[in-house]
Amino acid sequence: MPGNSFGSLFRLTTFGESHGPAIGGVLDGCPAGLLLDTALVQDELDRRRPGSTPLGTARDEGDEVEFLSGLFEGRTQGTPIGFLIRNKDARSSDYEHLRDVYRPGHADLTWQAKYGVRDHRGGGRSSARETACRVVGGAIARQLLATYGIEVSAYVLQVGGIRTDVPAGQLRMKQRWSDPVRCPDPEASARMAALIEQVRSEGDSVGGVVACRVNGLPQGLGEPVFDRLEADLAKAMLGINATRGFQLGSGFSAAAMRGSEHNLLSQGGTLGGISDGSPLYFEVAFKPPSTIAKAQQAMTTSGEEVTLEAKGRHDPCVVPRAVPIVEAMSCLVLADHLLRQRTARA
Repeated sequence: MPGNSFGSLFRLTTFGESHGPAIGGVLDGCPAGLLLDTALVQDELDRRRPGSTPLGTARDEGDEVEFLSGLFEGRTQGTPIGFLIRNKDARSSDYEHLRDVYRPGHADLTWQAKYGVRDHRGGGRSSARETACRVVGGAIARQLLATYGIEVSAYVLQVGGIRTDVPAGQLRMKQRWSDPVRCPDPEASARMAALIEQVRSEGDSVGGVVACRVNGLPQGLGEPVFDRLEADLAKAMLGINATRGFQLGSGFSAAAMRGSEHNLLSQGGTLGGISDGSPLYFEVAFKPPSTIAKAQQAMTTSGEEVTLEAKGRHDPCVVPRAVPIVEAMSCLVLADHLLRQRTARA
């Protein structure tokens, strides 16, 4: 089946393209009776939207969500929650030079190979514009999780080779939204911001890492075989645009340890694919954005080599705007497993 839906009992389906009239989604499986604060949903969209940080794209979308169904007098009805976000600042003409050119490192070539036709305007459906719909779904999931005392907080851990060395438990998470990099370590954030501005001035881009910590997670969420909690989180994170890696707890460093050493460490919040009640912690690696102004060798749709200097409005580093997306996808996974756990025992 086409991969436009995510989740099992708590299921989000999204639609729309970067330069179409609108994007949107349908969230099915949200329990009835949840008092939904739509202003908080909008707040989370505002944290992801283009223009939310001076270090990102110059595209200016208000990203105002319109709820079409599933709510009555502020409460969920147990029916599908439909919503719409209209595109108002697309400027499709900025992408005309890409009509017959595949951008290096971008999904242009593979999309054409799969479907035989592609929307060259901003990447169509493969654009990160679609992730605004995930943020809406995740914001609703977050409010469901809050009724169980579960909190999800992500932040920028690293940009390029610059990384905060302050432990997650000591960071002042509330500061991240007032910081342009979304890093709650002011000293590291200043150096990260300078690096992003440097690569932007060079017409280039840079990658980074987003970390996520979940507090208040009860024991018992997740399945022991295929739908392990960390496996579903990995799928959710690697399904975000530009991601290249996921690690839970000690991650890849565990490969160099002995069991007697590793057993003394936190396992990242899961054991055997099931939450153990301790804080959940994972990291997600993002590659540098592919579309850059710096001259690159590219290939046309007819197979000719050309020099491409991409135009348009693009993020020199995606991680500041990826923070609310990582949170949203985490909330979707956790809400789904929370509802599934209700059926696990008599």
